[in-house]
Amino acid sequence: MRRRRFIGGLVGAGAGLGLVSASGGTAGAAGAGRPALAGEPHEWQAVPTPEGTPAAQVRDVAAADAGLAWAVGEEGRSGSALGTPLALAWDGGSWTRTGLGHLGFRGYLHSVAGTGAGSAWAIGTDTAGATRLLAWDGQTWRERSFPGQGQAGTSLTGVTVDSAGDAWFSGRGAGGSVLLHRDGQGGWRWLPAPPSATTVTPSGVQLSPGGDVWVYGVGIVARWDGSVWTELPGYQGIRAYFTGLLPVADDDLWLVGFDYGVGGPPGKPPGVLLLHGDGSTWNSATPPFTVGMLNGIVADAQGRPDRIAGWDFWDQTRAHYLRWDGTAWVSERGPVSTTPVVMNSLAAVPGSDGGYWAAGTTSSSPYPPAQVRIER
Repeated sequence: MRRRRFIGGLVGAGAGLGLVSASGGTAGAAGAGRPALAGEPHEWQAVPTPEGTPAAQVRDVAAADAGLAWAVGEEGRSGSALGTPLALAWDGGSWTRTGLGHLGFRGYLHSVAGTGAGSAWAIGTDTAGATRLLAWDGQTWRERSFPGQGQAGTSLTGVTVDSAGDAWFSGRGAGGSVLLHRDGQGGWRWLPAPPSATTVTPSGVQLSPGGDVWVYGVGIVARWDGSVWTELPGYQGIRAYFTGLLPVADDDLWLVGFDYGVGGPPGKPPGVLLLHGDGSTWNSATPPFTVGMLNGIVADAQGRPDRIAGWDFWDQTRAHYLRWDGTAWVSERGPVSTTPVVMNSLAAVPGSDGGYWAAGTTSSSPYPPAQVRIER
């Protein structure tokens, strides 16, 4: 959803977890051009970032190539009181702030996707709960309108783009639609609603290697093949959130996220959700750690499972990534930090150099002195 955020302090998670970012979709599209790295260890390193107004975080990250990437989130948040949108851009050598004062709204940005041609889209939410859609003009972000904008019940939750420049947005539109398409010529269209989507809003969107478009979230996993919907059983959970989908094939899918389960004391941490689907059922896979969160999944150059970003409740000073070794998910750790490390998003970098971006924040609570954390 998409989304993502501080862990709600692990005290009142709902305030910080309203939307999930669509990093899975972004990363899946970005991974198409890079070398096959599945099974090969990766040495993660922290990357310097501009200081933001505490508390600051990146909710989603996307890469066009080795010389261009975007990171979006928020800064100046205090608990449930939203701050202001935050955007960073990578120029091949450093991350710099992108001024957003001209947008004139408080809130946050939670999903971003871009292409090798340098075009990109970002989705935000303002303090009134309304969706704000932004387009990258090569230097900064400009607000754009979309069909249904401002109408009650209409929202956008995630975005992905294809090589032709088409953009696909998950969300909610009139009549129960859950997928909005903008073609390369600038035409917009809400797609027909899947039969069971009358009350469900997906948290993210992802492209398959074959070009099909998937929407996913609690209670919905559905594939649009350009003419009809195919729906899979939706995982419900008690208080579940999904942060990424990887459709390797129609009968080989990975779904990642976290679930708070039933009840529990204030500050109860979530449990990891790692599900493998065969097109008709979802089975729980065994991750290297079980208390925490999984935030985004990417594929290798052949569309196979590759990496997952995670937050390990029992070892918070290092990001806990998962690496697919060909048969199972194994641990891969980021560098040790003097602060907590919460990675909200993961993106693969296209091109011959390959690599990854992982982004998040330095606190599990939405309060100062939290700052942006980015690793690669």
